[in-house]
Amino acid sequence: MKVEVIPLRGLPEISTEDDLPGLLLAAIRRERLTLADGDVVAVTQKVVSKAEGRVVAEGPDGKEAWVQKESRRVVASRGDVVITETRHGFVCANAGVDASNVAEGFLTLLPEDPDGSAERIRSSLVAASGAEVGVVVTDTFGRAWRTGVVNVAIGCAGLPSVVDLRGTKDGLGRTLEVTIVALADEVAAAAGLAMGKAEGVPAALVRGVRAEAPPAPASALVRPAREDLFRTSPLQAIRDRRELASFDERAVPRSLVEEAVGAVLGGPALLPGLSVLLATVESAQARRRLLRASDPDARAVLGAAPVVILPFVHVHPTVAETPSRRDGWVAAGGAAVQSLLLALSSQGLASTWIPPERFDASLLRELGGGDDTVPVGAVTAGWPAGGA
Repeated sequence: MKVEVIPLRGLPEISTEDDLPGLLLAAIRRERLTLADGDVVAVTQKVVSKAEGRVVAEGPDGKEAWVQKESRRVVASRGDVVITETRHGFVCANAGVDASNVAEGFLTLLPEDPDGSAERIRSSLVAASGAEVGVVVTDTFGRAWRTGVVNVAIGCAGLPSVVDLRGTKDGLGRTLEVTIVALADEVAAAAGLAMGKAEGVPAALVRGVRAEAPPAPASALVRPAREDLFRTSPLQAIRDRRELASFDERAVPRSLVEEAVGAVLGGPALLPGLSVLLATVESAQARRRLLRASDPDARAVLGAAPVVILPFVHVHPTVAETPSRRDGWVAAGGAAVQSLLLALSSQGLASTWIPPERFDASLLRELGGGDDTVPVGAVTAGWPAGGA
């Protein structure tokens, strides 16, 4: 297979209501090219945003205010670097808000609907040329594990954004189990070799792409939240943790709770002679016993909580009880509870802690581990009310 990437030079400065497809066709003709079936036209987000009027004045509150407006949530931040999830689901720096290649005091925002933008451009190109072509709207994103930026597809029409190779054979006949190719991103990255912010070439024609799947939008490239192992940074998890006593009725997968509990139990060791026990209250019988051990206010929270975890500090019998030791037990229990709340938050769950004085300590011990344990109350958790 041979792939060609041809820069489309000579596009003017784009402004609102310009005929972007017409200008792309004119650039293609200047290169003495004719669109053919299977060609892909890659065009930068910047010119698409300009054509769609997504240029705004920075305003008195600065770029940060626009980043906040364009963000669904903050994923991570450090100093001046802010990584956010946009309303489209993209995870990128500053929600895609950018000051490059626009007049001083102005910013460009991502298109409202990049897939829709790609389809409108594609439809115009197909109508004018008669060729079944694809369109990819590109932007430069950083990557979590790599230095530097690379062009990716934020809009796609007329070609598959992803090609699922699971179940097919590799070159040695082995069945592929996890391979899903981000075809639109590969096209965008290839087009980036012929385009650039400094060169003034905002579009390229990519010829020879083999698309062996039905067309799919770039939104299919966004990883679902349930599959995202790096959904938020540890610092952001602390900022975002939600203290809620009422939860959505959706069931919480046991695996999420087990992972959160495992993270706490696998953490640093506590004081010598102390360990942490975390008991999940799962059976109806255990839940009834816990309710009997709680005061009325705690009972109202516990009764509706999808997940209840009882933390205990286990004291080895050989450890002498002294005032300083008792302080250590309290500190250890508090550290374990805080770690558990953050671990649950990292799984997208809201939680709350009910202090031990709201319970009959002896009944809690029966549920958790006997006389050698110090109860540290209860932690309830679930999906935030109103949706995650």
